[in-house]
Amino acid sequence: MTAGRGAPFRAMFRASGRQAADSQGEHAVSVARTAALTVVAMVAFAANSVLCRLALQDTSIDPASFTIIRLVSGAAMLAALIAFRGGKAARLRAGSWRAALALFAYAAAFSFAYVSLTAGTGALLLFAAVQATMIGTGLARGERLTRGQVAGVTLALGGLVYLMLPGLAAPPLVGALLMIAAGVAWGVYSLLGRGTSDALATTSGNFLRTVPMAIALGVVGLDTPRVDGAGALYAVLSGALASGAGYAVWYAALRGLRATSAATVQLSVPVIAAVGGVLFLGEAVSMRLALSSVAILGGVAMVLLSRRKGPA
Repeated sequence: MTAGRGAPFRAMFRASGRQAADSQGEHAVSVARTAALTVVAMVAFAANSVLCRLALQDTSIDPASFTIIRLVSGAAMLAALIAFRGGKAARLRAGSWRAALALFAYAAAFSFAYVSLTAGTGALLLFAAVQATMIGTGLARGERLTRGQVAGVTLALGGLVYLMLPGLAAPPLVGALLMIAAGVAWGVYSLLGRGTSDALATTSGNFLRTVPMAIALGVVGLDTPRVDGAGALYAVLSGALASGAGYAVWYAALRGLRATSAATVQLSVPVIAAVGGVLFLGEAVSMRLALSSVAILGGVAMVLLSRRKGPA
């Protein structure tokens, strides 16, 4: 009689245990999926630097043509992704012309900068300028930095100054300024996109709006466009895969990441780009680049991982 009474409770505990095990298994799968998506997205973002530098160094394509093909192929890929998930054509009208202009400015300055910069140096300058733009905007809106963040900003600025100091190991000035401009433009683009309800649709709409700007660049800036098969292929890979598909993967990964984690993992992009430059372009990593990378990335990490104060 007693054993019979206890049977329902034992069955209930077994069912509860199975549910807990299933929940833990689903959580582990979710974490693994987020980690995999994050790694793919970071590699894709770094690949933009490697592909652009590879195209401009090893093929005859010019930076304006690379920009045009990259933006058009990125717009096509994002539109295809919207259609694949069953989105309505109206979603392609998401975004804004202001954001599209910032996106175009980033892409154009990025391409022209890589005429002279190495992959790792360009990615580091881009990342530093993006973070400086976003942090500076927060300060202008009344946010205050903690002592740790002030130390981080000081360290990052010191690393940037050290990287830019005149000398044999310094990056070309024009290329560096163009990449900093690209970073500022990307920072503005990121700020304009905050709070969007459908990041993929917004990005797709913004890419589509850059197409007429890219065509205008071709008309105004190209006397004799230079495009070969390899260069065009690198531009398509940069636009369709590293940019279009890369952003889609990143937005999927963001669902499983905290804001601080999402910001921190992006510290890996300049490092991955530098490794890609060594492997695919035969670039050397100078001591100046290594030390400035540690200072800039370490300083930015200190800012990101500390909780910022609100307006005074």
